[in-house]
Amino acid sequence: MKILVTGAAGFIGFHLSCRLLERGDSVLGFDNLNPYYDVTLKEARLNQLTQRKGFFFVKGDLVDRNAIEKLFSENSFDRVINLAAQAGVRYSLTNPYVYIDSNIVGFINILEACRHSKVPHLVFASSSSVYGSNTKFPFSIHDNVDHPISLYAATKRTNELMAHTYSHLYQLPTTGLRFFTGYGPWGRPDMALFLFTKAIFEGKPIEVYNNGKMQRDFTYIDDIVEGLVRVTDKIPEPNPNWDGMNPDPATSFAPYRIYNIGNQSPIGLTRFIEIIEEKLGKKAIKIFLPIQPGDVPTTFADVEDLKRDVDFIPATPPEVGVEKFVDWYLSYYKP
Repeated sequence: MKILVTGAAGFIGFHLSCRLLERGDSVLGFDNLNPYYDVTLKEARLNQLTQRKGFFFVKGDLVDRNAIEKLFSENSFDRVINLAAQAGVRYSLTNPYVYIDSNIVGFINILEACRHSKVPHLVFASSSSVYGSNTKFPFSIHDNVDHPISLYAATKRTNELMAHTYSHLYQLPTTGLRFFTGYGPWGRPDMALFLFTKAIFEGKPIEVYNNGKMQRDFTYIDDIVEGLVRVTDKIPEPNPNWDGMNPDPATSFAPYRIYNIGNQSPIGLTRFIEIIEEKLGKKAIKIFLPIQPGDVPTTFADVEDLKRDVDFIPATPPEVGVEKFVDWYLSYYKP
């Protein structure tokens, strides 16, 4: 298939593109290479991709409607996987307009392009952050998620609602994936694993929020990609049992689905730090701080629907995933 991957120079986009190329798909990567974090890391990922047969790259921004229209007028896609977005919960507290531009305006441009091009299936990235102030665990796609506590989460929930509207109005098959704290080689420098590994190795203190009482459903990148690929291959169909008197948020009378992709096994932040310490052979200098605005104390994914529909459950233990990340970090940065 010919597949458009937006955000192809990003962490998940890079790994997904590699996987699609390995199985013989043609991938057109689209990315604006914005400076939210180290651009040289994005360029290094992109350099890995451009050396592979079947990968093509277009630099552009989702917000640029003309660029998106041109992209779709010159290409016919069997699948569109929209991973491009402004990421980060805390960054959204100080830079709100960037999230509206990238995550809302950019997404409507993708929806319109997919609609007019009659794309067979649009898959898009949502986030576990949409669960917001929910405290019923594990987080289920069948539960209401209308109380986000960060603008980032609100934009991701908005994406889900926008996609459903297009699935209803134009019969555009769409699937949203709520990712739970992805990590692994080539990971983002603003994420906890990268920040902790770098600081512990250099003997610098790390900031541990919520006084170390955070719990996260850390999900290894290979598991995220496996779930992505399987869901991409499964075009959603209307749920014949959907009932407006008892509406199921995860399915619809339209060709629309939502899935969690998480490890269904949250671990405490202190244990996560211990795993990094064990791998590096160094102790962390910890500065304990209160929980930050916009952060949720615990994430915990229910993935039963993912198992039922595409026969897959993420299961890489943090001990294995962290070791692979640290090996990559030491190899890539040679500190």
